[in-house]
Amino acid sequence: MSKILTRAEVPVETTWNLDDIFPSREAWEQELNNIQRDIGTVTKYEGELSQGADTLLACLQAQEELSGRMSRAGAYAYLHQSGDSINPENQTNASKARDLASQVSSALSFIKSEIIALPDGTIDQYIADQPELREFERSLRLLLQTKPHRLTAETEKVLASLGEVLDAPYRIYERSKLADMTFKQAVNGEGEEVPVSFALYENKYCESPDTELRRNSFKAFSDTLHKYRNTFAEAYGTEVKRQVIESRLRGYESVTDMLLQPQQVTKEMYNNVLDILQEELAPHMRRYAALKKKVLQLDEMTFADLKAPLDPDYNPEISFQEAGELIKEALAILGPEYGEIVSDAFRNRWVDYADNAGKRTGAFCSSIPGVHSYILISWSDSMRGAFTLAHEVGHAGHLMLAAKYQRLTNARPSLYFIEAPSTMNELLLADHLLTRSNEPRMRRWVISQLLGTYFHNFVTHLLEGELQRRVYDLAMKNVPITAVTLCELKGDILSSFWGADVVIDEEAKLTWMRQPHYYMSLYPYTYAAGLSASTAVAKLIREEGQPAVDRWLEVLKAGGSMSPLELMKLAGVDMSQPDPIRSAAAYVGSLIDELESLY
Repeated sequence: MSKILTRAEVPVETTWNLDDIFPSREAWEQELNNIQRDIGTVTKYEGELSQGADTLLACLQAQEELSGRMSRAGAYAYLHQSGDSINPENQTNASKARDLASQVSSALSFIKSEIIALPDGTIDQYIADQPELREFERSLRLLLQTKPHRLTAETEKVLASLGEVLDAPYRIYERSKLADMTFKQAVNGEGEEVPVSFALYENKYCESPDTELRRNSFKAFSDTLHKYRNTFAEAYGTEVKRQVIESRLRGYESVTDMLLQPQQVTKEMYNNVLDILQEELAPHMRRYAALKKKVLQLDEMTFADLKAPLDPDYNPEISFQEAGELIKEALAILGPEYGEIVSDAFRNRWVDYADNAGKRTGAFCSSIPGVHSYILISWSDSMRGAFTLAHEVGHAGHLMLAAKYQRLTNARPSLYFIEAPSTMNELLLADHLLTRSNEPRMRRWVISQLLGTYFHNFVTHLLEGELQRRVYDLAMKNVPITAVTLCELKGDILSSFWGADVVIDEEAKLTWMRQPHYYMSLYPYTYAAGLSASTAVAKLIREEGQPAVDRWLEVLKAGGSMSPLELMKLAGVDMSQPDPIRSAAAYVGSLIDELESLY
């Protein structure tokens, strides 16, 4: 590749078809105007929710309808900007959508305030009087649990109206990363210069068999990160300060307590994931690093070498189309209804897999009410990319089944559970690949790919979660969050996990700058929680077959109608106990045992 392409230069078939949301930008603009006009369909109930069950039901139904429309309009602008954040029109339209979202949020804030202000027992009576309210019962009960932490109605309205301003740190981070950052070229093992970008480094070069390219591209990548470290630290520090101030205003014991409440899990469950995996997984991952150093005959194992392929000569490329067929085969076990969603994703351009300047890094799935899911990924012809794609298809299948069987209010589950269906698909893909051949070289290659899943979720995201935990502890003590502090924390976390087996250099300490998850509440640790659960369920599927699959499909269809613990128990896993986490760590150890024996 001689240069990084612009959005206009990539083939249209590699991009998603957003016309399924709105046929044109003009139609989208018209809907923005219509939404603003229709805010009154909800606000007409302001001050009336104490009048009876029928009034509350009508208000909640109107709110759900308007919120779904706002979600569609917001997603249209967000997805355009995610594909090309450099485009000025995309930037402008995204700002328009955020402005309207803040306006709608502020106008509708009265609903929560008035419900919480109702006398104790009123909601119980309303549900008894109006059976249709039962579909809203779970969300109403969760809302009432926040009563001790709600502010006055006027204060809540002001905070809602400031939504776009309060979310600015994340946008500053993304804009800097996607629109402003440029990287110098790197030299590969053949002495050739190659371009460097976020997507090229994270999706391709970090997994390259070329040691010179891996290390040189990491250095070039990190040199640019270093120049932005103070700006990024200021943005993240501001985000943390905002959360800390809000937690104190609302009377929470800590910011962690505030962020855990909507996840419906205890602090013990949160700490279990971080503590158990760091203690019990680290020895296995150190063995994995030592194996790579030995097999690849490296002078030292640097942070830049951690994702190097163990068998550089057996690392077959895979096209996007081939990956799609492979994923469809692997997920056929989940039945025809799920399989149709998967087929539609690849048949109807739900996936944006182009690699262009200004495109959002990483991968994500956005599921839009009344439309379907969209997936973003930058394709690099690697099997690791196929696993990431299967992961995002897992979000699509889950959230589309939930939307089909639950109303919008109950469609989305707790963040604590959200990564279980996605990581499950990665495990099913690995199982499918392993059944295709018992040839030792093929088997060790597949195990390496599977270990990539555990590395991503049990190491990368887990250690992000540990950084968050330490940052919040410092912030609650009013310690300023600076670039120096963040680099020191990240370096200490990496050194503690990897020990003397991996060289943690100054570039490695900058990896806190690479992920947007820090701006998404307590999100990073949930990857490890979800993978712990899916590891246990995948084992049940191998042992029980169809009964375990049927239970899993019921879990997916349940969406957010149950708590995360109830969902996982329905699947056959008790995440209130540490056993599934310990079992998952031990399973990773067994994979590394087999990999060592195969070498």
